[in-house]
Amino acid sequence: MTSAHTEPLWQPDEERVAAAAVTRFQSWAAERHGAPAEGGYPALHRWSVEELESFWQAVTEWFDIRFSTPYERVLGDRSMPGAQWFPGATLNYAEHALRAAVERPHDTALLHVDETHEPRPITWAELRRQVGSLAAELRSLGVRPGDRVSGYLPNIPEAVTALLATAAVGAVWTSCAPDFGARSVLDRFQQVEPVVLFAVDGYRYGGKEHDRRDTVAELRAELPTLRAVVHIPLLGTEPPEGALAWADLTSADVAPVFEQVDFSHPLWVLYSSGTTGLPKAIVQSQGGILVEHFKQLGLHCDLGSEDVFFWYTSTGWMMWNFLVSGLLTGTTVVLYDGSPGHPDTAAQWRIAERTRATLYGTSAAYVMACAKADVHPARDFDLSAIGCVATTGSPLPPDGFRWLHDEVREDLWIASVSGGTDVCSCFAGAVPTLPVHIGELQAAGLGTDLQSWDPSGKPLTGEVGELVVTNPMPSMPIYFWNDPDGSRYRDSYFEMFPGVWRHGDWITITDHGSVVIHGRSDSTLNRQGVRMGSADIYEAVERLPEVRESLVIGLEEPDGGYWMPLFVHLAEGATLDEELINRIKRTIRSELSPRHVPDDIIEVPGVPHTLTGKRIEVPVKRLLQGTPLSKAVNPGSVDNLDLLHFYENLARTRRA
Repeated sequence: MTSAHTEPLWQPDEERVAAAAVTRFQSWAAERHGAPAEGGYPALHRWSVEELESFWQAVTEWFDIRFSTPYERVLGDRSMPGAQWFPGATLNYAEHALRAAVERPHDTALLHVDETHEPRPITWAELRRQVGSLAAELRSLGVRPGDRVSGYLPNIPEAVTALLATAAVGAVWTSCAPDFGARSVLDRFQQVEPVVLFAVDGYRYGGKEHDRRDTVAELRAELPTLRAVVHIPLLGTEPPEGALAWADLTSADVAPVFEQVDFSHPLWVLYSSGTTGLPKAIVQSQGGILVEHFKQLGLHCDLGSEDVFFWYTSTGWMMWNFLVSGLLTGTTVVLYDGSPGHPDTAAQWRIAERTRATLYGTSAAYVMACAKADVHPARDFDLSAIGCVATTGSPLPPDGFRWLHDEVREDLWIASVSGGTDVCSCFAGAVPTLPVHIGELQAAGLGTDLQSWDPSGKPLTGEVGELVVTNPMPSMPIYFWNDPDGSRYRDSYFEMFPGVWRHGDWITITDHGSVVIHGRSDSTLNRQGVRMGSADIYEAVERLPEVRESLVIGLEEPDGGYWMPLFVHLAEGATLDEELINRIKRTIRSELSPRHVPDDIIEVPGVPHTLTGKRIEVPVKRLLQGTPLSKAVNPGSVDNLDLLHFYENLARTRRA
């Protein structure tokens, strides 16, 4: 695959290239660390992966990362898994996130926007004061370094304050969005045994109030390790019995005390989708996230103190954690709590206008929805502040690039990016000094030796292969929770190519270094940028007596859409009528979330399994994508090969 002979959709001018932080970083690193002074980004990237220790040392110096105890060396052990970054060093993530409060106390740190679309500013000084007060209260509650603190919260300033106070104490943050049902939350939080729960009484979405007090009561009952519950009255209710009031914990004027922790000390726990059971509890470190996010936000996203950073996300998605890290670069962070399409499809563009966002991030699905809804952002809104529109969650199709170019601005940096919860960052995407080609991510990230491999481990150029990373990244998980021997971690990423990270995406690396993402090479569901687990859906649906077994598949479609059908094998005598279809959808919506509700519910004669009894998801996905049966599955691994003909025929019918 190549677009070497096509004109780029966008090309940064000389002034923009010269002003970009990555350009200045390259010149500085050439003087001090042996980076190439010439050759632009491709030369810098090559150096960053060949001289890994020099590159990451340069990053820590360029961004003035403050080690309270110096490191012994940059990379003590580079093996994967198990790389040891900056051994001996101590620091604190929250201390760096609040540095701007010292120099610019009255500037805006956070802009909170709800469905009224009226931004509410919070200054750096106020954010720092609240973090100081809350961190002191957490310590008084007995929270110590390594303890887990959980949040059942929407994308509101209180969530940011709670995360930063947790990090200041050296405790470990973890969160779920309040549209998650109790079972989904417990599947995550019960694994890590939190000692504190921050919870709202409800949330507003789509113009409606959603009371979550019963769900919070269930969480309290099922999390025996809790020492305290903090009530955040988003809907204005009083704290339930035994709960603490948020206002009481954040009212003091106390300077934050930042616990100095090891570079590899856990910062937060993120969760995988739970495709084959309980979600993986992915632990990332204070230092690893700090240096990776400085690199990604400061160099790749080109964010600084004059910028306003808006990304539509929820606290249940890694992009929320990434968004909060915008504070590291002194950037104003926009927190939008509400529906992406309320009161109309153009809602996110209205928020970008009202917040004067300079970098606006959203999902590829939202871009395509705007195109289909005949939204005209540049015509209807003042988007003159926007320099970059970034997308993730799924590949942005070519029509999406063209639509952004035509409907937002011709001189628009379009950054389609791809990474994962697993590293809480991007493998490839935004580079402010490179051209943008339609349908392509600009380049692999600095320090990331991204390659496309065939099944035998041979690197490919211009051909589809497995996304692999052949050197360690600081934000790779330090471990999974409750995985004492590391076997689940190794099986997740290192089973196919030992010692090399295999992510589970199909990619092409072009002859000019750009990257094309083709979707998942496994069965992970990824809807509107949020990865979801099939196991959650199976658990909910199969409680219904009419459903014997089910199978859910997520399919990236050529036009940028995403089709998520649920196949149901019914119990004897049951009928898939409108009443049952509606009951299945209601069950999924109430027990999981509206996002989990399938696009179609289709009756099947049976669900195919492996010989060891596992549902066959990946081969069915491949069949639905049009792969011939002979290439989609090993016939000897299936318990009933005849069942696969149904999906083969369905794919043929859909393509006709």
